[in-house]
Amino acid sequence: MISDKEDMEMNPQRQIGAAVPAEPLTHPCRPRSRSPPRYWVRSNPYQTNPLRDGVRRYLQLPADQTVLILHAKVAQKSYGNEKRFFCPPPCVYLSGPGWKLKQEQIKARDLGETGFRVCGYMGLDSMGSSLMETQKLSFEEQPDAKGFGCAKALYISDADKRKHFRLVLKLFFSNGQEIGTFHSKLIKVISKPSQKKQSLKNTDPVCISSGSKVSLFNRLRSQTVSTRYLSVEGGAFIASARQWAAFTLHLADEHCTRSEFPLREGYIRYGSVVQLVCTATGITLPPLIIRKVTKQYAMLDVDEPISQLHKCAFQFQGSDRMYLCLSTEKVIQFQVRQCEEEASPCPKEANRELLNDGSCWTIIGTEMVEYTFSESLACVREPVSPVPLITALQLTGGGDVAMLEVQGEHFHAHLKVWFGDVEAETMYRSPKSLVCVVPDVSAFGSDWRWLRYPITVPLLLIRDDGLIYSSSFTFTYTPEQSFIPGQQVLSDVPQDSDKLLDSIHQEFTRTNFHLFMQS
Repeated sequence: MISDKEDMEMNPQRQIGAAVPAEPLTHPCRPRSRSPPRYWVRSNPYQTNPLRDGVRRYLQLPADQTVLILHAKVAQKSYGNEKRFFCPPPCVYLSGPGWKLKQEQIKARDLGETGFRVCGYMGLDSMGSSLMETQKLSFEEQPDAKGFGCAKALYISDADKRKHFRLVLKLFFSNGQEIGTFHSKLIKVISKPSQKKQSLKNTDPVCISSGSKVSLFNRLRSQTVSTRYLSVEGGAFIASARQWAAFTLHLADEHCTRSEFPLREGYIRYGSVVQLVCTATGITLPPLIIRKVTKQYAMLDVDEPISQLHKCAFQFQGSDRMYLCLSTEKVIQFQVRQCEEEASPCPKEANRELLNDGSCWTIIGTEMVEYTFSESLACVREPVSPVPLITALQLTGGGDVAMLEVQGEHFHAHLKVWFGDVEAETMYRSPKSLVCVVPDVSAFGSDWRWLRYPITVPLLLIRDDGLIYSSSFTFTYTPEQSFIPGQQVLSDVPQDSDKLLDSIHQEFTRTNFHLFMQS
């Protein structure tokens, strides 16, 4: 056994891309790839535990089911008999191999051709009101094998006096079996886009900050039926009438290049150089100067903060008055003409340029919430909701009493924390907090004595009935290489050598195991 002396460090960075201070040892960081890495999952081969064997198989070949909800940060209220449908419309994506596996199980059990299709309903959370209206979602399979559904006819009336609300998604299989209920993030209700100059004293969520996610759409002649959304398809930017993409809007340096640009923090103002990066594909546009649009004119001398649902234009940096523009479903560059009968710039209008309809975009902040679960270990009849979400980790104590607090949402007493294929003693504290005992590194296999590299294991939450909730958080055990000078470490150590085994055990007794969390 190793010594109980353990040095523990923690870095609860939660934001993707957040700066991590340089340290000599392992740090927490959230992996950018959505596919799970190959973790150390070997453990005691003589221990028989059906649940643990199932977790081991899951880690080797995850059969996850993911529900992704995309929606806008704000919604404009409808007055009287009008219906201002949410724009962009809330979208739902179903992904992961677990959906096909589950559908095959239902098809084999029910011996029917219609019982395995996924359908759903989306509406506003009622808050005790009878005004809630729902819209049926039909999921169509896309070329990337994801299921896609869109709620295009949702709105909030002036009879609803709330300032914030959530969207509620209920999913079912077509045989009537309930999958679960899923909620969006909070959406702020506004009466209309702000036309006054914004102050940075009261910005969130009215103003748009660098690094936030946005959607861009265009309405030719202000007609709802002609709405086109900036999207990415086949590696190219397009103007889609049915699907929209979320883009990370970065405030960039004025001297940046397309291939490499330093990011800056702060709220984005008109006249700033920005970079639009697709959150799904990572494809980016060249550096752009964002301009305020007033009565179809790009205002060149405005530097106020950008607000939700403002009309704006994107001028290509360093170009000769070229703007991002749509033409039917294509995204092109539009060049402002020289001084003509109905064009600018002219001597009297040097601070503005006349644009065409396709160059005027509406900008709005967006949110994304993702729920991931797996029913591969058991035939779950109960709904998978509420799906717990891990948001942060907090490590305390040391030695035999190293404790990890898992912070998040939707926790309950029927959840256990697992470090890879090792179950941790778990205590339920509240719907936002679970506390568990960190397992000893020896629980991950008899080969731990020969380790000279970190062991990284995923953090899972498993319900009593075997339902797995995966997360993007991991935990790393890192051995500190503090060998005696001149000591030679053999790479191949015979397992039947008691002398060498005792020597290595003493060496690890002198070596502290550092425990780290990766979030």
